Amino acid sequence: MAEKSYLDLKREVWDTGRCSGCGACVAVCPADSLSFDERAGVISPGSNGYCKQATDGVTCGACYAVCPRIGNQPSETLGKYLELLTAKSTFDVPYKQSGGAVTAILANALDEGLIDAIVTVTEDRWTLKPSSVIITETDVLIQQAGSRYSWWVPLLAALKYAVVEHKYKRIAVIGVPCAVQAIARMRESDNDLLKPYGKAIRLVIGLFCTETFDYNALILGKLKTQYKLEPYDIKKLNVKGKLEVLKQDGSSMIVPLAELETCIRKGCHFCTDLTAVMSDLSAGAIGSPAGFTTLIVRTPVGKGFVDRSVQNHKLEVGTAVDTAAIEKLALAKIRKNSKH
Repeated sequence: MAEKSYLDLKREVWDTGRCSGCGACVAVCPADSLSFDERAGVISPGSNGYCKQATDGVTCGACYAVCPRIGNQPSETLGKYLELLTAKSTFDVPYKQSGGAVTAILANALDEGLIDAIVTVTEDRWTLKPSSVIITETDVLIQQAGSRYSWWVPLLAALKYAVVEHKYKRIAVIGVPCAVQAIARMRESDNDLLKPYGKAIRLVIGLFCTETFDYNALILGKLKTQYKLEPYDIKKLNVKGKLEVLKQDGSSMIVPLAELETCIRKGCHFCTDLTAVMSDLSAGAIGSPAGFTTLIVRTPVGKGFVDRSVQNHKLEVGTAVDTAAIEKLALAKIRKNSKH
C-alpha cells in the first residue's frame, strides 16, 4: 500500500479542524515544506506546495505517520503504570506550577548527563507569549519552569532543530498528550525517516491536559479585554476544573471554563487523553495536595529518572495520590470529546 502524503493529512485532519497543532508533521518533513503560521486564528500547518511523495513520487509518508489525530484516540483514564506518587522539588523553583517535580527530575537528569537537551515550551514573562525552545542548562530550566496553558505553539517543530541541526542524542520532551502521542508514533514507526527522531528521544514527560488555549484569544482577548488584566500582571495560570489566575500582587481570580470555550483550540475537542497515557512519565496537579505534583510512572525509563532524582535528593516523595479525582476529570474529558 502506498504511503500517504501531506495531501491525505490535509484532507483528513487539517481541513476537518482536527489538527492539535503539535507541530510533529513540521518537524519530520524531509523537504522542509510544512510550516506553522503562528498568527491569530491559524489552526493547522500549511505547505509550500512541494512534497517529495506527491510531487516527485518519492516514498515518504512521514507527516501522516506521526499525526496524533490519525486513528482512534485513547480511551483510558489513568492508563498503564508502574506506580503512582506525589512528589515535590527539594529546591526552590520560582515559577513552578505545583510541586516542581518535573523540573527537579529534569534538573537532575541534566546534572548527571542522562539527557543532553530538553524540548519544551517557554514564555515571555512580560507578554506571556509562548514559544518552543531547546534547553540544555539547569539554571535556564529552573527559570523557565511552569506549565503554559496558552499552549498554541507547535512544540514538536523544535525537534527538527534538536535532532537534525544540533544532533542531540539524549533528548527529553515535555508536552501535552497530543505531542506525546506523536512522539510515540515516532518511536514505534519503521519509517526510516522517523527513526532518527525515535532514537534521539530518551524521555517523554506528558502533562495532564484538559484542553489548550489560543494565546490571542485567552491572554489578549478574554483576560485583557474582558477582565482588564494585563499579561504582565499575571504570575501564574492553573487549570483544575476552572482557570485560576494568580496575580503578581498576590491576589487571585477564577474564570469558569465555560467562559473559555471560544479560547480553546478547535482541535482539542477531538482529544480524549487527559493524562498522556503514552508517555514514560505523566505529571499534573490533579490528585495531589497543595505544593506537590502527581506523577504517574509508566515505564522503566520513567521510573529510572524518578528514582535517580530521589537518590540525589532533588525530589521528595509525598503522600498517596487521589486517583478518584484524576479519573473523574479524565472520564469527563472522554465523554465530552468522544462526541466529535
